[in-house]
Amino acid sequence: MVMAIHPQEKNVVGVQMMKQDGVDENKEVAVQLQVGEGDFSLLGPRNYGHSTRHYDKPLSCFGCGIGWFLFLLGFAFPPIWYCATVLYLGKYYLKDPRERSGLAASAIAALICSVAVLISLLVVFL
Repeated sequence: MVMAIHPQEKNVVGVQMMKQDGVDENKEVAVQLQVGEGDFSLLGPRNYGHSTRHYDKPLSCFGCGIGWFLFLLGFAFPPIWYCATVLYLGKYYLKDPRERSGLAASAIAALICSVAVLISLLVVFL
């Protein structure tokens, strides 16, 4: 593939396709790039002193988020699920919506744990 910039047209790049054995196919394709202010990169976004987007930052607690971390920790210490339920009901996930699923899973686990404890107590004492 050979690329050439046409000096007459501002944003048009000519691309000439070639076969792998080096024989020219005589196909030319015009590609128009819309470039605004600043540089253009096909490899990825560039940050020239600008802050990154909000969701580009990794989640806390080893990258899995506090909700999933508390969910997994709750299997060792179930009262942790109730702490996560308080965070879920307090709408902690509005700070970062990626936390919502883990906090909801912890709230559901707390509900299941409460029902299991209630049934166990009813069986033992009745």
